[in-house]
Amino acid sequence: MLTDRSIHVVEDDQAVRESLAFLLAAAGFAARTYETAEAFLAALPEIEGGCVITDVRMPGTDGMELLQRLSRLAPHLPVIVITGHGDIQLAVQAMKLGAVDFLEKPFDDESILAAVRSASRRQQEAGAEASRRTEAKDLLASLSSRERQVLDGLVAGLPNKTIAHDLGISPRTVEVYRANVMKKMQANSLSDLVRTALLAGALVEADRS
Repeated sequence: MLTDRSIHVVEDDQAVRESLAFLLAAAGFAARTYETAEAFLAALPEIEGGCVITDVRMPGTDGMELLQRLSRLAPHLPVIVITGHGDIQLAVQAMKLGAVDFLEKPFDDESILAAVRSASRRQQEAGAEASRRTEAKDLLASLSSRERQVLDGLVAGLPNKTIAHDLGISPRTVEVYRANVMKKMQANSLSDLVRTALLAGALVEADRS
């Protein structure tokens, strides 16, 4: 398994490819290099983390097409685009397609390392967010159907009396369900509850209902 410190360099210029690999390795990253986008895509099924550095102009599948394919196949991988002098417009388009950064050749060592570190931090933050979202969904799934109805009322900002009227139960019963919801969702306050419900997608689902 490749770690989050794996950097995948997709570059047809051998000198640039080897130079980047040396620089990244010296900075503590595990650099893997690919001469073509096709070679990288062939290895993609075994890649679980890290980030990608790709040139824009390459024979065969170019950097723009690679970026488009990665947005579908591996959206969790941040992509840094490196460009030639006349490719700035393409680089801007790449950013619109999801690239996290672009650097114009020739770039200095610290610029590429700073871009890689920033991309790595983004991926780690995204991983933590995904973990929190999964936990929130598990908490949401623990609710009974009635508790879920009370939750939907709470996150919609409805008072207990209104929720009770809508569900045909007493306000006191709503209070009991509310306490159960707060406990099961591990929320210490209404703001905690709303935040967890948002992570779990409950607010979106409630809006559609």
